[in-house]
Amino acid sequence: QMTLVESGGGLVQPGGSLRLSCAASKTNIDADAIGWFRQAPGKEREGIVCSISRDGNLYYADSVKGRFTFSRDNANNTVYLQMNSLKPEDTATYICAADCYYHAGSFGYYGDGYWGKGTLVTVSS
Repeated sequence: QMTLVESGGGLVQPGGSLRLSCAASKTNIDADAIGWFRQAPGKEREGIVCSISRDGNLYYADSVKGRFTFSRDNANNTVYLQMNSLKPEDTATYICAADCYYHAGSFGYYGDGYWGKGTLVTVSS
Protein backbone atom coordinates (compact mmCIF):
# COMPACT_ATOMS: atom_id res chain seq x y z
CA GLN A 1 0.00 0.00 0.00
CA MET A 2 1.11 3.50 -0.72
CA THR A 3 -0.42 6.86 -0.01
CA LEU A 4 0.25 9.96 -2.06
CA VAL A 5 -0.19 13.51 -0.84
CA GLU A 6 -0.14 16.44 -3.22
CA SER A 7 0.58 20.07 -2.44
CA GLY A 8 1.37 23.30 -4.22
CA GLY A 9 -1.87 24.15 -5.96
CA GLY A 10 -3.41 27.59 -5.93
CA LEU A 11 -4.52 30.55 -7.96
CA VAL A 12 -2.18 31.85 -10.65
CA GLN A 13 -2.52 34.29 -13.51
CA PRO A 14 -2.27 33.16 -17.12
CA GLY A 15 1.35 32.85 -18.10
CA GLY A 16 2.39 32.15 -14.55
CA SER A 17 4.03 29.14 -12.96
CA LEU A 18 3.39 26.70 -10.15
CA ARG A 19 5.24 23.70 -8.82
CA LEU A 20 3.25 20.80 -7.49
CA SER A 21 4.67 18.22 -5.12
CA CYS A 22 3.59 14.67 -4.41
CA ALA A 23 4.98 12.91 -1.35
CA ALA A 24 4.79 9.13 -1.27
CA SER A 25 4.46 7.16 1.94
CA LYS A 26 6.80 4.40 0.85
CA THR A 27 10.53 4.44 0.26
CA ASN A 28 12.33 3.45 -2.90
CA ILE A 29 9.89 5.02 -5.31
CA ASP A 30 12.59 4.97 -7.95
CA ALA A 31 11.18 1.65 -9.18
CA ASP A 32 7.60 2.91 -9.40
CA ALA A 33 5.75 4.32 -12.35
CA ILE A 34 4.42 7.63 -11.10
CA GLY A 35 2.69 10.45 -12.85
CA TRP A 36 0.06 13.13 -12.80
CA PHE A 37 -3.51 13.21 -13.95
CA ARG A 38 -5.90 16.13 -13.87
CA GLN A 39 -9.62 16.62 -13.85
CA ALA A 40 -11.26 19.85 -14.86
CA PRO A 41 -14.78 20.70 -13.70
CA GLY A 42 -17.32 18.76 -15.73
CA LYS A 43 -14.66 16.82 -17.61
CA GLU A 44 -13.16 13.37 -17.42
CA ARG A 45 -9.87 12.74 -15.72
CA GLU A 46 -6.95 12.88 -18.14
CA GLY A 47 -3.39 11.73 -17.86
CA ILE A 48 -0.76 14.39 -18.44
CA VAL A 49 2.54 12.76 -17.51
CA CYS A 50 3.81 9.32 -16.56
CA SER A 51 7.36 8.47 -15.52
CA ILE A 52 8.17 4.81 -16.01
CA SER A 53 11.37 3.94 -14.21
CA ARG A 54 11.55 0.44 -15.62
CA ASP A 55 12.34 1.69 -19.10
CA GLY A 56 13.48 5.17 -18.21
CA ASN A 57 10.78 6.81 -20.28
CA LEU A 58 8.82 9.92 -19.50
CA TYR A 59 5.61 10.60 -21.36
CA TYR A 60 3.75 13.90 -21.59
CA ALA A 61 0.37 14.73 -23.01
CA ASP A 62 0.53 17.00 -26.03
CA SER A 63 -1.48 19.60 -24.14
CA VAL A 64 1.34 20.14 -21.62
CA LYS A 65 4.45 19.17 -23.56
CA GLY A 66 7.04 21.92 -23.49
CA ARG A 67 5.34 23.71 -20.60
CA PHE A 68 5.26 21.14 -17.81
CA THR A 69 8.25 19.27 -16.42
CA PHE A 70 8.16 16.17 -14.25
CA SER A 71 10.96 15.37 -11.85
CA ARG A 72 11.74 12.94 -9.06
CA ASP A 73 13.55 13.19 -5.77
CA ASN A 74 13.83 9.51 -4.98
CA ALA A 75 15.83 10.15 -1.82
CA ASN A 76 12.86 12.05 -0.38
CA ASN A 77 10.16 9.91 -2.00
CA THR A 78 8.74 12.93 -3.73
CA VAL A 79 7.87 13.80 -7.31
CA TYR A 80 7.21 17.23 -8.73
CA LEU A 81 5.39 18.85 -11.58
CA GLN A 82 6.77 22.21 -12.65
CA MET A 83 4.10 24.02 -14.62
CA ASN A 84 5.05 27.05 -16.69
CA SER A 85 3.15 29.25 -19.13
CA LEU A 86 -0.11 28.26 -17.51
CA LYS A 87 -3.34 28.76 -19.40
CA PRO A 88 -6.92 29.04 -18.19
CA GLU A 89 -7.59 25.63 -19.71
CA ASP A 90 -5.05 24.16 -17.29
CA THR A 91 -7.49 24.84 -14.46
CA ALA A 92 -8.16 21.48 -12.82
CA THR A 93 -7.57 19.32 -9.80
CA TYR A 94 -4.17 17.73 -10.25
CA ILE A 95 -3.85 14.21 -8.94
CA CYS A 96 -0.68 12.25 -8.34
CA ALA A 97 -0.89 8.60 -9.32
CA ALA A 98 1.29 5.51 -9.10
CA ASP A 99 1.21 2.46 -11.35
CA CYS A 100 0.50 4.62 -14.37
CA TYR A 101 1.33 3.62 -17.91
CA TYR A 102 1.35 5.10 -21.38
CA HIS A 103 0.34 3.14 -24.44
CA ALA A 104 -0.65 4.11 -27.96
CA GLY A 105 -1.12 7.73 -27.07
CA SER A 106 -3.17 7.14 -23.95
CA PHE A 107 -2.48 7.21 -20.25
CA GLY A 108 -3.84 4.63 -17.88
CA TYR A 109 -3.12 2.81 -14.65
CA TYR A 110 -2.79 -0.79 -13.56
CA GLY A 111 -5.49 -2.21 -11.35
CA ASP A 112 -6.99 0.50 -9.19
CA GLY A 113 -3.76 2.47 -9.19
CA TYR A 114 -2.70 4.58 -6.25
CA TRP A 115 -4.15 8.05 -6.07
CA GLY A 116 -3.72 11.16 -4.04
CA LYS A 117 -6.66 13.37 -3.17
CA GLY A 118 -5.52 16.09 -5.53
CA THR A 119 -4.61 19.73 -5.39
CA LEU A 120 -6.59 22.44 -7.13
CA VAL A 121 -4.93 24.69 -9.69
CA THR A 122 -6.86 27.69 -10.90
CA VAL A 123 -5.51 29.79 -13.75
CA SER A 124 -7.37 33.06 -13.96
CA SER A 125 -6.80 36.78 -14.18
